[in-house]
Amino acid sequence: MAPQRFHEQFHHIQGSMPDVPLAMGPDDDAHFLYEKGVVLARDGEEARLVEDTVRTHFTDTRGLVADHVRRAGPETNRTGVTRIQVGDPAQGDDVVPHALRALREAEGRQGRRLVRRNHVIHIAPVNACPGDEPVPAPRSEPPNPAAQEGRHDPDTAVAVLVIDTGLVHDYRSYSLLAHTTGDPQVTETGADGVLHQYVGHGTFIAGIVAAVAPNTDVTVRGTLDDVGAILESEFGAKLFEAVDQGGWPDILSLSAGTSTGSGEGLIGLEAFMRELREQRTLLVAAAGNNGSDTPFWPAAYAALPEYADSVLSVGALRGDGESGACFSNHGPWVQVYAPGERLTSALTGFDIPVPYVYQHSTYDACRFGCTYACTCQYPRHTGVLSEAGENTAAKPDQVMFDGLAQWSGTSFATPAVAALVAAHMTAHKERDPRAARAQLLGSLTESAEVRGAHVPALRPPTWRPVPVAIPARPA
Repeated sequence: MAPQRFHEQFHHIQGSMPDVPLAMGPDDDAHFLYEKGVVLARDGEEARLVEDTVRTHFTDTRGLVADHVRRAGPETNRTGVTRIQVGDPAQGDDVVPHALRALREAEGRQGRRLVRRNHVIHIAPVNACPGDEPVPAPRSEPPNPAAQEGRHDPDTAVAVLVIDTGLVHDYRSYSLLAHTTGDPQVTETGADGVLHQYVGHGTFIAGIVAAVAPNTDVTVRGTLDDVGAILESEFGAKLFEAVDQGGWPDILSLSAGTSTGSGEGLIGLEAFMRELREQRTLLVAAAGNNGSDTPFWPAAYAALPEYADSVLSVGALRGDGESGACFSNHGPWVQVYAPGERLTSALTGFDIPVPYVYQHSTYDACRFGCTYACTCQYPRHTGVLSEAGENTAAKPDQVMFDGLAQWSGTSFATPAVAALVAAHMTAHKERDPRAARAQLLGSLTESAEVRGAHVPALRPPTWRPVPVAIPARPA
């Protein structure tokens, strides 16, 4: 049985948004999720043009009621985006692809894209989830990367903002997080006391930043608390809210995003990205875990000239650090790679151990076609989502978390790079994070092999390679 990770995650995310009907990418492609029956357009004249064009097309060619095409959100807001409903999701197939085709001629006349899907942004997905699920790590072992020597100086500490899931209730029991603040995780366990999926994701990331760069003040915002997913139309406003709350940070670490059907950026983030460009903040963004060269946004903004100095896109290296992790996205839009497979950091259960039931089953072979001992295969476990309805005799595996965990994904390579930029700022008394980024990359001599290409690689000085062999399966 080969688990269909994307379909499992699709239903999981849909369950967290019961009032938002979701669809998969074109032709059931496992690249992105989006809201059915709704498109996004820029406020004002463009939104009105989109509305009129789609209404005329549907009335003339598809026999739909013109009133189905209407504003589904405010016309004027800080993100500069209007949600337009182009059909009733309850009535058969999704009409968004038809609306996009109807606008091609109008877009040709305007010389720009007028409308896009309302994508689901989720934590650096392997088709909507991290590279694997966390594995308990004993407290007797140090984190990996281990704590870098250095002290915290409140007058010079680098401000790092993490947009992710919130902080677990016992995070302060982990000494490295002494200078971390932010939003608490809204709900950690179910009525059965079992840990929800993705709880601890933001805490894990904060622990990596604190280990690699001790002279940091880390703030974690729980923007993605609900299974790590949010609609594009809401995400831009949430990002503005986060920076308004504490001011623009030195570094913004973001382990979330999506690919798009058009291969272009996110219309819902345009306003935020323009304002980011005018600030001094450096956005360090995960390249995503689809094992693909398809641009993943907002990380892919790093390849656009206007954002070249304000966005740093990060891919993941495998456990030995010599080449790319099987799940990591890749391509010319990924600027640097860092260890992202089997890192060890804080999760939860420091005060009282907490159980976790695996959601996904491992595969018999790497689902991305790699031949090394990757996280697709090991450690082996059976997950509840994979087995439901297929093998009722199979019992999902359960583990207990007691503070630390081992986890994989570009989600975790990203804070390692964010922290290396912060550490460079401290070591060189550099107050400009974008200048620190340029200096760090400019002096880089290390590389790794990713899909046959040699790419820039950053490896934290306290990171330890983790070679893993897959044991023989029982007969």
